[in-house]
Amino acid sequence: MARPVVGIIGNHHLINDQYPAHAGGAMNSEAVSRVAGCIPLLIPADPRFVSVAELLEVCDGFLLTGGRPNVHPNEYGEEETPAHGAFDRCRDAITLPLVRACVERGQPFFGICRGFQEVNVAMGGTLYPEIRDLPGRMNHRMPPDGTLEEKFALRHSVAFEKGGVFHRVLGAEEVMTNTLHGQGIKTPGARIVVDGVAPDGTPEAIYVKDAQGFTLSVQWHPEWDAANDPVSRPLFAAFGEAVKAWADRGQSLKKSA
Repeated sequence: MARPVVGIIGNHHLINDQYPAHAGGAMNSEAVSRVAGCIPLLIPADPRFVSVAELLEVCDGFLLTGGRPNVHPNEYGEEETPAHGAFDRCRDAITLPLVRACVERGQPFFGICRGFQEVNVAMGGTLYPEIRDLPGRMNHRMPPDGTLEEKFALRHSVAFEKGGVFHRVLGAEEVMTNTLHGQGIKTPGARIVVDGVAPDGTPEAIYVKDAQGFTLSVQWHPEWDAANDPVSRPLFAAFGEAVKAWADRGQSLKKSA
């Protein structure tokens, strides 16, 4: 039997600043394949090419990846400013309704960085355009210099609610993570539970309350060294189990039809 399929949400990208492409980090595909045990399928997040309804049928689960463009502030009722950075409106048009559809259906998704922010916005939440400008907050952005290892190095702790979902999945109340983001949650959306925070109070781990499927999302980048990292591996493993359960359910329904 074929492995379940995880749709990896891609980002618009220009090769050599000229050639349009849909891109996805290789470490996302590696984490989905090696740790979650699923087939990674890169999705061109553009409503001209795919629809949410089609994606829900083709894929068993979704990885909402990070990306340089941010969710457009119009999606949460605010005006665009230079601080909001670059945007990908085509990705907004796919991922936001996709999140809501998955919550309704119980179909699993795992949100990372921008994906974490997309989940909050999809559920009616808002974002700060620049975390480091807020009083008492640290700079969560990617270090401008250094190797990939240095950019993805562990930089701060995340504390989880005792007995909460992340505590149970990871077996720890506090872990160390990398941090490579500029924006962050301002107000949580409806049913969004903030289950983990950084030392400066920045939300770092969320899920959708009373959702039937896997909705865990994190602000950091667990795809980095996911096969070996003690925090990343159980997250992707749990996601993979949820995707397999969804796929098995679909197979059972087909056999009984």
